[in-house]
Amino acid sequence: MTTVIRVLAALAGVLSLAPASGVAQTYPNKAIRFIVPYTPGGAADILARAVGARLTEAWGQPVVIENRAGAGTNLGSEIAAKSPNDGYVLFMPTIANAINATLYPKLNYDPVKDFAYVTNIAKVPGIVVVHPSVPAKNIKELIALAKAHPNELRHGSTGSGSPHHLAAELFKTMAGVKMIHIPYKGASPALIDVVAGHIEVYFGAMVSVLPHVRNGRLRPLGVTSMKRTAAAPEIQTLDEQGLKGFETGSWFGLALPAGAPREVVAKLHTEVVRIIKLPEVAERIASEGAEFIGNSPEEYTAFVKDEIAKWGRVVKLSGAKVD
Repeated sequence: MTTVIRVLAALAGVLSLAPASGVAQTYPNKAIRFIVPYTPGGAADILARAVGARLTEAWGQPVVIENRAGAGTNLGSEIAAKSPNDGYVLFMPTIANAINATLYPKLNYDPVKDFAYVTNIAKVPGIVVVHPSVPAKNIKELIALAKAHPNELRHGSTGSGSPHHLAAELFKTMAGVKMIHIPYKGASPALIDVVAGHIEVYFGAMVSVLPHVRNGRLRPLGVTSMKRTAAAPEIQTLDEQGLKGFETGSWFGLALPAGAPREVVAKLHTEVVRIIKLPEVAERIASEGAEFIGNSPEEYTAFVKDEIAKWGRVVKLSGAKVD
């Protein structure tokens, strides 16, 4: 009897692996949705389209980018969290997901339990820029200008409670200045307004801002990483310019709805890590400030949990609230 039980148990184990293995072998056999919780034109959108295009080339199935901005990325995040977990809905989690876990008193999704994290694709340092009409050539001059004209300079962000908003709040606290926060629904409308001179200051991501710096439409004052970025080594950090220890930035990853087949997670991980190492991808995005990561699903999951704890402390310290 014991032998029969062992045989049946072994057979059950083999059968339990068969469907998953079949999924891995046939995946993908139809179009894939890639939900990006931001408007087109920002760092998240740029990275998602770069990865999505190469997935389409590699697998012969279209990867369709869906920009679902709103509610500080919570709209797109909730849609992704409640989507089928068959592997045909991808999601780009960002630092905003870690911030929102504390910023919002109640979310309609769980940023940890509702996702199967695949890999952290890249991290991007922030950059502080001003319209060329602003008489400030560096961070020290911006601080002096803001102190001379309290609550007159307007600084834009990708939304209340967004990484860029919190970076600005941290700056104002450390520098002892007062400026007016103007929240936007994504990077694209914020950039449009700062380039047009409707707002004076913008705290943004290198990927989306650097092209405007290079063509002279915006003036860079400093980067928010602790070390200068290879994409623009001539731009000093805020730490170098007197705000010791100032460091913020964004990260952009890949996830699936929780419960997605492990084999699909593994296949996506392998392919995406291969893609971000391609010279044409790495050179293009790195030239705009991104640093590729490509860690394991386990490492990325642990990282997200750590980020939620870290930004929870920042949110409480800054007193940031959703408008």
